[in-house]
Amino acid sequence: MARRRMVQAFQAAKELGNYADVPVMPVDVDPQITLSRNSEKQPFFIAFEEDTVIALMSGSATVRLRDTNVNSWSMVPGDHVYVPAGTPHLLEPNEESVLLRYIGNEPAYRAAVFACDTCGSELHRLEWQQDLEVEATAIYAEVSRRFNADAVARTCRTCGATAAEISLEQLGWPTEVAA
Repeated sequence: MARRRMVQAFQAAKELGNYADVPVMPVDVDPQITLSRNSEKQPFFIAFEEDTVIALMSGSATVRLRDTNVNSWSMVPGDHVYVPAGTPHLLEPNEESVLLRYIGNEPAYRAAVFACDTCGSELHRLEWQQDLEVEATAIYAEVSRRFNADAVARTCRTCGATAAEISLEQLGWPTEVAA
């Protein structure tokens, strides 16, 4: 994956789509820093095997957390949010936002956690091992396609509500599996 120069973060962010999570430091730097520009709500909570820190560079957003005593954290430029390992969290931009995420550089466990919009119960969880050399949007799009295709996974076992399909087009993610 092509890495961006950190010095040109705002310029590089103009080229990025939602939740691109592009590594910006040399390949041997650990922790690694990823860059993302987001204008749409993240469609699922994401959990990382390692601790992570989210730093907001522009815009405003709210980080939502599951399974913690803190439910949400409002962010403005300069704010940092520490997310403990394994904690599902998602980003809700209030406006277009540029963020940095500090993560481990080695391939690691990730999980997409889908939650019911009606009652908040966990609907479905998909797990994978992620290498930073693979484009995050390709992985997130595939996870979303699998969720969209599984009506049982989208139906809440607690309240019976069915989650709407995720719009890959709205997020700017690949709509088809790459060859």
